[in-house]
Amino acid sequence: MPERMTQDLDAIISLDDANEAREKLLKARFKFETELTIGGSTWKSPKKQYIDLLESDAEWMSDAIKEAQKNRDLQGLPILPFRFLVLLKFKAGRTQDFADITRMLGQANATLIRQTKKTFQEWEPHGLKDLEHLIYLGKLEMKCFTGPRSTIQK
Repeated sequence: MPERMTQDLDAIISLDDANEAREKLLKARFKFETELTIGGSTWKSPKKQYIDLLESDAEWMSDAIKEAQKNRDLQGLPILPFRFLVLLKFKAGRTQDFADITRMLGQANATLIRQTKKTFQEWEPHGLKDLEHLIYLGKLEMKCFTGPRSTIQK
């Protein structure tokens, strides 16, 4: 999806690692700001940069973090694979997350959509119908789809 200008960096960790991560942030002189409603906390660096430390105990999180190690951005930082990022945002359930999902899916190729559907079948089967709607809305928004709605559900 096109980058969105945000004020922070998001990092996700296993809930089991949360205490150690928070201790390391404090030791690095980060200042605790607030707890996040979706699980985790916001921290401010000594240079006034923000990081949202997302903490999750989702069953799929270890797979997502493991795959992220092989999915690097241009700076070499690990990035959640597309399918897990969609799942994470879906589970967060905030308005901005759903907007992000529709933009992401609206530009996604058939392979990414298939992988995402498979991930939802495995980890969030009750969300499949909602995922189909988000795909449809995303394709409409990006003007990537002009056929009847039923053709995207294959």
